[in-house]
Formats: sequence, structure tokens, C-alpha cells
Amino acid sequence: MSPLMLSVAFALALAASTLVKLWLSSRQIRHVAAHRGQVPAAFAGSVTLSAHQKAADYTIARARFGLLSLAFNAALLLGWTLLGGLHALNGWVLDASQALPADWQAMGYQLGLVAAFLLIGGLLDLPWELWSTFRIEQAFGFNRMTLRLYAADMAKGLVVGLLLGLPILAIILWLMDAAGPRWWLWAAGLWMGFQLLVMVLYPTLIAPLFNKFEPLADPALKARVEHLMARCGFAAKGLFVMDGSRRSAHGNAYFSGFGPAKRVVFFDTLLAKLNGGEVEAVLAHELGHFKHKHITKRIALAFAMSLAGFALLGWLAQQPAFYLGLGVQPSLSAPNDALALLLFMLAGPVFGFFVTPLASHFSRRDEFQADAYARAQASGADLSSALLKLHEDNAGTLTPDPVYARFYYSHPPAAERLAALAS
Repeated sequence: MSPLMLSVAFALALAASTLVKLWLSSRQIRHVAAHRGQVPAAFAGSVTLSAHQKAADYTIARARFGLLSLAFNAALLLGWTLLGGLHALNGWVLDASQALPADWQAMGYQLGLVAAFLLIGGLLDLPWELWSTFRIEQAFGFNRMTLRLYAADMAKGLVVGLLLGLPILAIILWLMDAAGPRWWLWAAGLWMGFQLLVMVLYPTLIAPLFNKFEPLADPALKARVEHLMARCGFAAKGLFVMDGSRRSAHGNAYFSGFGPAKRVVFFDTLLAKLNGGEVEAVLAHELGHFKHKHITKRIALAFAMSLAGFALLGWLAQQPAFYLGLGVQPSLSAPNDALALLLFMLAGPVFGFFVTPLASHFSRRDEFQADAYARAQASGADLSSALLKLHEDNAGTLTPDPVYARFYYSHPPAAERLAALAS
């Protein structure tokens, strides 16, 4: 592999992925706009024209915003890599690290490089997040977050990221330097263990920093949910209601935790919109994922991909062409491990984008299986009713472009899900 070959391959992959994304988003906008004026026949008796048009307008607004964000991110990625942005940042951090004590220079330089890259990336991304939250979400009545709460969340997220991220990053960088040619095996094992630890700690230590969790107080609903869980052979550490309404009008329900630390969490917005039977059906759908071991399989797949990713990084980090082909001159006087890690993070998603439709396909298959399980354990009619309410309240379009949906949708379009439940 020569630097020129990698540069050309990366440029072509970036151009191809960007063009495909633009084409798909344009299809979505045109298709939703073309069907905005009439509620699909299958939903004519259950969805109003105004709700259908709101969903269309929301989908189009987010898609158009996504086009601008896509162009910006593609240009930014090109700037970081082939145009020399990361090379310039690396040189600046390397020079600044010379002021550190000699024993701290190597690790200080590498941690500083990653921190500087993430800080700059976060600042560049901030205007887009603010516009999405306080313009688009606000315009359609979904945002309930104040600037003060947004800033508090960002500060808490930064602290949590530093407390958890810096130690694991430092250990991985140390392994890359000290554990020999098979360092990636140790790093992959460490990363997998870290992810499992976070899954255990998240429900009780991390999530409460951002939201309030109260035990489910409705005795009738609690009894109904507990009976469903017993019927399905599922045990959880508690049933909780989260104050999602502080930030958004969108509703959801989920499981968090791992092993004995699992919790069932309902957004307060969800409980405000659904009746007892519909809540039971939504929970039965989530239980279907556990019954079919979808969660376990996804964790196993994530671990396998982590192992493969670290193995590939272990090889690439030894190839001078990897750095030169992506616009960076590796250092001869300092370790290049952090540089290799950042380049891998930048280039990997560009090439990985093309497996998106395959991942989406298997995710939709899992959703159909979970729906079938929910229909067997609860009420298919209640699940259909809940899905319709959630689509309407979340302004999910009922008329997505079929090609766009096949490529991106992790959940089947509403018409397909409801047809499968009715069959």
C-alpha cells in the first residue's frame, strides 16, 4: 500500500459516501413532500391530515438540515486529513508538550493531542447541535430544554467523559507502546471489559446525573407490568419513570444495565400518552428483544468488531503509508499511537458506511421478531395503537422514501409494522 493509493482510495470513498448520502436525503425530501397532501389510505381513519402534514414538515426540515450538516462534515473530514488539519494540530501539540517534565512528555503529548482534537471537534459541532435543538425541535414543539439545562448537561458530560475516558485512553496508549506486537489483543479485552462495566454502572451512577428516576407509582400499571415480566421469565431490579419531559416531548421506554443490574425505564412523556394496555405491549416488544437474545447478539457483534478494529489498527499503525496517505507526517521523535488512533477514527466510518444497509436490514428483522413476540404475550391491537400514537407524537413520517428506508431505517416503516401485526 502506497500513500498515494490510500489517498486516492480515501478520497473516492469519501466522495462516494457523501454523494450517496446526498442522493438518499434528496429522495427522502422529494418523496415525503410529494405525499404530504394526503394521509395514506391505511391510516385514513386513525391519523389526521394536520398530524400527517406536521410529520412531513418535520421530516423535511430535519433532512434539509442534514444536507447542510453532511456537506460541512465532509469538508471538515477532508480538512482534518488530506488538507493537513490533523498534521498541523499534531505539530502544535507536540511542540507544546516539550514544556512538560521529560517523564510526562510522551503520554502528555498523546493525551493532549486526543483532547485537543475532541475539543475542537466539539466546538465545531456545537452550533449544529444548538440549531437542531433550539430551532428545529423548538419550532415543532418538541424541545423543552433551556440553555441553562443544555449547558449543565454539557458540563456534566464533559466531566464524566474525562473521568471515564482519560484513564481508559491512557491505558490503551500505554498498551500500544509497551505490550508488544499483540498489544491489540490486550487493548480489545480491556475495551470490552470497560464497556461491560459502564453498562453495569450507567443505571445507578451515570444516568441519575442527568435525569431523575422515580419508582413507578401507578399500582395498577405496576402490577400489569410485573405480571407480564413474570410471564416472560424476565427479572429486573426495578421499574422507574424518568423525567424525559424536562428535555423533550418525545417518548420512549428502554432497559438499561446488564445482568442483575437491569432496570426498566419509562419516559414520563410515554406514560402520559399511552394507556395501560399500550404500555404493556410496548414493554412486551422490548422483552421480545431479550427473548430472542438480540441484545446479547449485538453485544457479541460489537465485541467482535472491536477485536477486528483493534487488530486492523495494530497493523495500520506500523505502516508509514497509513499516516502519509491521510495527510499526516508521523513523528520520528515521539510515539505515533494517538495519531494512529485518531486517523483510524476519522477514516474508518468512511469505509464502514457502505455496510449501513446490511446493518439496517438485520435491525429491522429483529424489530419484526420483537413485534411478533409482543403480539403473542400482550395485545397486537394495543401495540399497533401505541405505535400509531408514538409515530404521531414524535412526528414520524408515514410515507418515507422506500430506498431511504431500506438503507437507513433501523425500525420498519409504520405501514410495514402495522401490516405485519395485523396479519
